[in-house]
Amino acid sequence: MVIAYVADLWSKETVLANMQEGEQIPVIESVVNWHFIRNPGAAFSIGTEVTWLFTVIQAAGLLIVLYLIVFRARTMPWLITLGALGGGIAGNLTDRLFREPTFGMGHVIDFISVPNFAIFNIADSFIVCSIIVIVIMVLFGKTMDGLPEESDAEHKASSTSTDATD
Repeated sequence: MVIAYVADLWSKETVLANMQEGEQIPVIESVVNWHFIRNPGAAFSIGTEVTWLFTVIQAAGLLIVLYLIVFRARTMPWLITLGALGGGIAGNLTDRLFREPTFGMGHVIDFISVPNFAIFNIADSFIVCSIIVIVIMVLFGKTMDGLPEESDAEHKASSTSTDATD
């Protein structure tokens, strides 16, 4: 979690120190640019009028991720993935809480621009990649505790045998 969080904060502070808002710098011509914007909304600047709502959602999301890390996840893939997710959420939440214009309604620093897509940041990348990995782990039955996933038939059979012995 710390690595994702620090990478995001460092990248945003570097952008703030070296770029003017709206400035664009080609990184790989026609593929990736740095394009510094302040985003009050979510992806594609959706919800710019309800910045406070994103702050609440991100705070709740971070609490859920922390709960899962502390109390549920027991395997390294889950711990790493949840850590990356938590670090990404914490990075954007820090912007919402402490950046202009005001506490709890701050604008997120976005700067990675690819053609025909939203401008995003390192935190967004950690969040999206983590969610993709979580979906893959769930689809392949990789549980947080490392135990094999019990099918409905096995669950019914074990509860029936327990009921019969009572």
